[in-house]
Amino acid sequence: MMMFEGVDFLDKQFFWLLLLLPIAIIWYVLKHNKQTAELKISSINGFKVTPSVLPKFRHLLFVLRLLALAALITALARPRSVDVSTKTKTTRGIDIVMAIDVSASMLAKDLKPNRLEALKEVASEFIEGRPNDRIGLVEYAGESYTKTPITSDKTIVLRSLKSIEYNTIIEGGTAIGMGLATAVNRLKDSKAKSKVIILLTDGVNNSGFIDPKIASELAVEFGIKTYTIGLGTNGMALSPVSMLNGNLQYGNVQVEIDEELLKEIAAATGGKYFRATNNEKLSEIYDEINKLEKTEVEEFKFYNYQELFRPLVLLAGLLLLLEVLLRVTIFRSFV
Repeated sequence: MMMFEGVDFLDKQFFWLLLLLPIAIIWYVLKHNKQTAELKISSINGFKVTPSVLPKFRHLLFVLRLLALAALITALARPRSVDVSTKTKTTRGIDIVMAIDVSASMLAKDLKPNRLEALKEVASEFIEGRPNDRIGLVEYAGESYTKTPITSDKTIVLRSLKSIEYNTIIEGGTAIGMGLATAVNRLKDSKAKSKVIILLTDGVNNSGFIDPKIASELAVEFGIKTYTIGLGTNGMALSPVSMLNGNLQYGNVQVEIDEELLKEIAAATGGKYFRATNNEKLSEIYDEINKLEKTEVEEFKFYNYQELFRPLVLLAGLLLLLEVLLRVTIFRSFV
């Protein structure tokens, strides 16, 4: 019912008393039939009849009493309005750095439209789904650098992620150790209770001056968990093989990922290794990481109750008073 929208009843068991109302109606009808006297005469032509509508409304007194009883029963059920306000508090934040391989092989077309664009799309959804965490970005190929320091401003992170693309400015190759070390450097001074690196590559460590195992030891020292992702299909992939007149030339190339190294890094730091062979698998991997690294959010609810039984008691009293007044005044000759 619209009149009780947003109203809670503390003692709903009192509504069983409403069953008294139909019993009272039956009792009233039977009693009225028994108390009505009948007089049989052959004709009423000799009587002067003054028409009056008051006798027809004498049942109004009983209706008023029923309404008063219904109001009292509803009052006994303790109606009250409830105003609920909530306040959320993040009790455990997570700092995350995503280390992204931007070497030329990330333009391979075994994922659609290519590995790098597929990653950016999935990573964007991952970032948007973590409003309570700080996130940073690291790019690496033959060398590495910080694209975005860890920040809670998701607009900045998403804009930086969107701008990531293959370029010839950064040295070629795949320096997994340097990418991991740069990510560790971003997180080592973090005060967050949980620190995570998501390291993605589609090749083998063939460049850089920091050994990946040394970088993983640094991650362990600073309590940083690392999830590693090997990106690329099994077998051959259409990948860049040369540059002609400023345009990349593609050819089928054997996919080579140092899975053993990635598994070692993940195991040493308490993380997990994943292999993404297509767009769907990549999306599933980020979903799983999202579930594994949950930010604890505590929600506080505040309830403000306003008792509503008093107006119903007052209404019942007024109805009973009205019945008494009508009974001793207007309907005195009929009841």
